[in-house]
Amino acid sequence: MEINEGNNGWNLELENEMKEVIEVVKRKDIEDYERLGNIALKINKSLAILGPLLTGIAAIGSSFVGDEMLVNFVPAFSGALATVVNTFEHGGQVGMVFEMYRNCGGFFELLEETVEEIIEEKDLNKRENDEVFEMKIALQLGRSVMQMRELASKSDVYRMEGREIDEFANKLF
Repeated sequence: MEINEGNNGWNLELENEMKEVIEVVKRKDIEDYERLGNIALKINKSLAILGPLLTGIAAIGSSFVGDEMLVNFVPAFSGALATVVNTFEHGGQVGMVFEMYRNCGGFFELLEETVEEIIEEKDLNKRENDEVFEMKIALQLGRSVMQMRELASKSDVYRMEGREIDEFANKLF
């Protein structure tokens, strides 16, 4: 990569590299974290409804306790199942997992906005220094600068061949 000090180090090759990395973030990372976040949210909602429902069935069923085996079994089974559901929901931190996915998705969108904002700045001398910016983005993705460059070139080749890239931009989460 040639360095042009008059342009704060920026050149077309670096701009294209940053755009390619952001495309990988959009196509793989954001999409995957949104998908996983939606799954975690659906599980959390289901568990949040199911736990109190089973507890209510156990409470109502316990008022009908009698000599019949089935009448005694329903409240005991519902209560035990409610305990399992609540333990999984709270002990498994399902809500926290959803928040983590949502937070990661927001992080990637912020990263995308940051790169686009820098690239849209037409006065190259007002941009952040190229090496500093490139290293900052690479570190935020948990990669070295060389790994990020390899990802960008790999993504470019895959896109030209019409294939989907097989790796994520981030290596942190």
